[in-house]
Amino acid sequence: MNSQTLQKYAELLARCGLNVQKGQEVLIIADLDQPEFVTMCVEECYRAGAKKVLVDWIHQPVTKLHYENQTLETLSTLEKWQLEKWAWQVDQLPCKLYIESEDPDGLAGADQDKISKTRQNQFPLIKPYRDAMENKYQWCIAAVPGKAWAKKVFPALPEAEAVEALWKAILSTSRALEGEPLENWAEHNQNLKRRYDYLNALKLKSLHYTSKNGTDFTVGLIDGCKFLGGGEVTLNGNFFNPNIPSEEIFTTPKAGEAEGIVYATKPLSYQGALIENFWVRFEGGRAVEVGAEKNVELLRQMIAMDDGASKLGECALIPFDSPINNTGILFFNTLFDENASCHLALGRGFSNLLEGFENLTMDECSERGINNSMIHVDFMIGSPDLCITGTTRDGREVEIFRDGGWAF
Repeated sequence: MNSQTLQKYAELLARCGLNVQKGQEVLIIADLDQPEFVTMCVEECYRAGAKKVLVDWIHQPVTKLHYENQTLETLSTLEKWQLEKWAWQVDQLPCKLYIESEDPDGLAGADQDKISKTRQNQFPLIKPYRDAMENKYQWCIAAVPGKAWAKKVFPALPEAEAVEALWKAILSTSRALEGEPLENWAEHNQNLKRRYDYLNALKLKSLHYTSKNGTDFTVGLIDGCKFLGGGEVTLNGNFFNPNIPSEEIFTTPKAGEAEGIVYATKPLSYQGALIENFWVRFEGGRAVEVGAEKNVELLRQMIAMDDGASKLGECALIPFDSPINNTGILFFNTLFDENASCHLALGRGFSNLLEGFENLTMDECSERGINNSMIHVDFMIGSPDLCITGTTRDGREVEIFRDGGWAF
């Protein structure tokens, strides 16, 4: 891929994704697949005024070896230096850039029960630090091609051509291939804002989803919880874009208010394995029954991770006629596939969508209806005939989606 194009992509992640401010520290978490591009990101963060940029390198094959060879007790233990690193993040609030490139099937064959239990055991140790950082720092998730991922997406192409094709798909859907990426995103954020301003003005109480694939599902919404899309703002007033790409306008539904069945329309990559052709049935706000053609036990493990894992934390609205979906590519990566069409998320909700959230404790947010969980897992339910009807707090029914797209 052209180096000038990649440099502009790196600039987009530093200045639009993170919006690094002068004197801030930056932490980049990346796989080993594209070190030259990670170097560009470090350079662009310094150009934006960063005081210090650190890189944490990870490698999925090594992670798999850890799960295969360490005991559950060892995996579940966080050493003193690891906790001190979390404490440093709370103190410094570094901008965090996650650059994804891992193989969607990279942990297939690993002990998924051990992986789940490791996460469950580590979570109580990490949670106080995460809560202390909530809504206080800029972060962004983006992607670069890994060889195994590229071959998964483009199996008929030789490896080098597959990587190049995935680069083109990533940059195109991230609005970083043509024109000026920073200008493209300024316009995109404004377009998303016009949509969510309209939805917020409706003061919706619930959403009802229907599709010919069998989806028939109603979810309750929180009074005073807004829709948002594109960029967000930290408590310190710093604007940032947490996902590049992003096409969604989303809200956090009311925990405990969900009834009916939803059918996934794309595979879900979870813990390094793919869950395919699955459905989830909700009753009393919880996922009470699931089915899948592949990895159904992993799906059951997921909704049993903790008390909030079986409840919803997000409803996201994206037209089926979206730039990502129109590529015709199945990315096998949630960052892209979730932004192809409508999705839901099981697990943790977003407290920053509540009016006055800055004056509320985490417990008070939960009392208002924000779901709390160690997981937040998006799964895609968009289809070409998906219809969504909203009911307002004064009892009116409003068409939100018609035949997979916006009705307004």
